[in-house]
Amino acid sequence: MNSMRWAARLLLLPLLILSSAPFAYSEERPSIVLEDLTWTELRDAIGAGKTTIIIPIGGTEQNGPAMALGKHNRRVKLLSERIAVSLGNALVAPVIAYVPEGNLSPPSGHMRFPGTIGVPEAAFETILEYAARSFKLHGFKDIVFLGDHGGYQANEKNVANKLNREWSSSNVRAHAVTQYYEAAQIDFARILKDQGFTLSEIGTHAGLNDTSLMLALDPSLVREDRLSNLSKFGSADGVYGDPSKASARLGILGVDAIVSQTVAAIKSAVSQR
Repeated sequence: MNSMRWAARLLLLPLLILSSAPFAYSEERPSIVLEDLTWTELRDAIGAGKTTIIIPIGGTEQNGPAMALGKHNRRVKLLSERIAVSLGNALVAPVIAYVPEGNLSPPSGHMRFPGTIGVPEAAFETILEYAARSFKLHGFKDIVFLGDHGGYQANEKNVANKLNREWSSSNVRAHAVTQYYEAAQIDFARILKDQGFTLSEIGTHAGLNDTSLMLALDPSLVREDRLSNLSKFGSADGVYGDPSKASARLGILGVDAIVSQTVAAIKSAVSQR
């Protein structure tokens, strides 16, 4: 079993290297990551037509004993970079890693597990709002919220709706592209089901779905030696699904679906601006 797993990973190694490699700055290929640019490089990029900014929203939370706390942050960053490249006129903002995660006293949801960081919904919406206002100030025309976590999808919509009412007479729009999350949770689950997996295996958190995506994007965040002990894991450990059957091969199917469907959704939203 282990030899087969390692053989599969060797075959996928070129794809895994591509997935984890940063889009670094070079004269031939300027970075699409905002933090990699100087302010003059950013000014020139906007002037040259890169007027879409993606705001990746992650979250720092428990992901079971076999996956690191930064899953959402790493995943949304890497997927946002691929989406930006596919769009051709987009840049990627820093990841928002502090998000609503439930009550602190008494702790609820993921807050019951060490390492989860939660903030009030009002504070979270204010961060999104003023990030968007900052980008509007500097010349971006389409400000895209991409959220990797289900708990704040409504907050993204609240902020986008508020800003768009205020900006209705301008040519700037905020977009809460919830199709990104739906592609990861619904469409990828359908793909896995077509591969012969049950919904209980696919799961909703830290299961087959989540773990396969992480193996495809950044396997360093997955503790593969613990996956074989899945029988010891369950909801009490923060696992909903069966990560023992996860693979990078399956994860790539999900990555492709998320990127293609999100790109289509952003293009559709921008065309209606």
